[in-house]
Amino acid sequence: MGQRTLVPDAGEVQLECVKAYFGQFLLILRSAEERSCCPRCHRASNRVHSHYQRVLADLPWEGIPVRIELHVRRFFCDDRDCKRRIFTERLPHVVRSYGRRTCRLNKTVTQIALALGGMGGARLAQQLGILASDSTFLRELRRQAMAIPKHGPRVLGIDDWAWRKGHRYGTILCDLEQGKVIDLLPERSEQSTEEWIRHHPGTEIVSRDRANLYAEAATKAAPQAVQVADRWHLLHNLSETLVDLLNPHHRLLAEVAKAASITPEAALAPSAPPPDSEPPQPRRQRERKKENHERRMASYEAVMTQLRQGLTQVEAARRTDVSVRTIRRWIHAQGFPERKTPPRRTRVDSHEKYLCQRWREGCHNATRLWQELRERNFRGQAASVRNWIRKRYGTRRCRTQGRPPTSPATRASPRQVAWLLLKQPQEARNYIDELCRRSPQIDQCARLAREFCRMIREHDVAAWSRWREEVKATILANFAKRLCQDEAAVLSALQQPWSNGPVEGQIHRLKLIKRSMYGRANFDLLRLRVVLAA
Repeated sequence: MGQRTLVPDAGEVQLECVKAYFGQFLLILRSAEERSCCPRCHRASNRVHSHYQRVLADLPWEGIPVRIELHVRRFFCDDRDCKRRIFTERLPHVVRSYGRRTCRLNKTVTQIALALGGMGGARLAQQLGILASDSTFLRELRRQAMAIPKHGPRVLGIDDWAWRKGHRYGTILCDLEQGKVIDLLPERSEQSTEEWIRHHPGTEIVSRDRANLYAEAATKAAPQAVQVADRWHLLHNLSETLVDLLNPHHRLLAEVAKAASITPEAALAPSAPPPDSEPPQPRRQRERKKENHERRMASYEAVMTQLRQGLTQVEAARRTDVSVRTIRRWIHAQGFPERKTPPRRTRVDSHEKYLCQRWREGCHNATRLWQELRERNFRGQAASVRNWIRKRYGTRRCRTQGRPPTSPATRASPRQVAWLLLKQPQEARNYIDELCRRSPQIDQCARLAREFCRMIREHDVAAWSRWREEVKATILANFAKRLCQDEAAVLSALQQPWSNGPVEGQIHRLKLIKRSMYGRANFDLLRLRVVLAA
């Protein structure tokens, strides 16, 4: 951090005095140089023509606005060949030509605009004492020149980003060695990407996803560059292929899930609570009943106190806001009467003995119990049976006490089964073993998929040839065929440490910036904020 000075630049201007009035400071400055150079012919002159004043805005002091009254001189140009006879002295480190703000204030406004945009920057600037509108911040941002290097980065990461998902996309280009964005392209096309790479030579490695668009562009513009397929996209493509292969086997997945749902651990599960015991109540319901009981008890004590002091029932009712009929009922009860809520009878209660017997036998599935009651001429809905079981045997914690422990293996979704086949969690071993026993084809597919995941994670290049030959005679042959079409990039992914992970992080940052600009994210502003605010 450079040395801070009271004036914008002590080498160009000097301070004459400081005044404070109307809640702001006024600095009176004048030039510290005796001569100045003509901006056209660059010849120095010391012949003063006239003086004038410029009023500038400067950085605030502790939130207090600061104004500068700058005394500027005009000089005669002594060069007879110069077309400019009179010129104003230039102070490039203090203020630019025709500027109304100092250079350091402009720099601060630009940094705030890069970080927060127009409206967010204006709100922060108002808190700091900088008086500028959101449009001013955006204008200062547009004045910034974005210098794109003539040579491309050695390791280039390419990916697409969405203006509107599914409709319009752009392209982001990152330097993976420095971890920053190099440039944005307003469209996702092979031609624009190829032109950018061709006009910025020097790229040796290109990291990309599996899209053919960027592969073709990199091949045409930089044929000498090594292309690296992103490892996450390889694993994602494998999982999607595995899901597609499992989709036709819905019935098999459901049958295996049903067969593997009853595990040997079911015999060790704790028994259900006795059906004749009082069902536990939810905590919120108990607290509400306790509060109502305390409120009624306080009203009862207040009424009894009034009556013992000799007041009539009518007077006591008026003072305690309790009806006379309630007071008479309390007197005849000769004590505080506790409320008794009569049990509410439902259609399910007529089948209580059967439900309690089935619950003790281990059937804790409300839908199955409802189906059995339907065979016994029950006309109610499944929700009524479910609510009866909930009130009888408590909340979710009590309902699951007598239920045999189940695992994620009982789920029969193809996507969940694909995850189980790849991860092989311990709690789903029964399901995986049963599924592989019933379908040797799925068993072979899962084994090769796990081998591919291991090969990608461990960067095992030597295993690629063996895996490629083994997979040809399986249902994963089409997946392997697509990989062989991009075999060079796949092998580079196993050999090179580069990936598109940092590019994905920059895309998340781009989305945050775009959404924080409140509909004013034109491409020029978005490009400036993403590239310059790195």
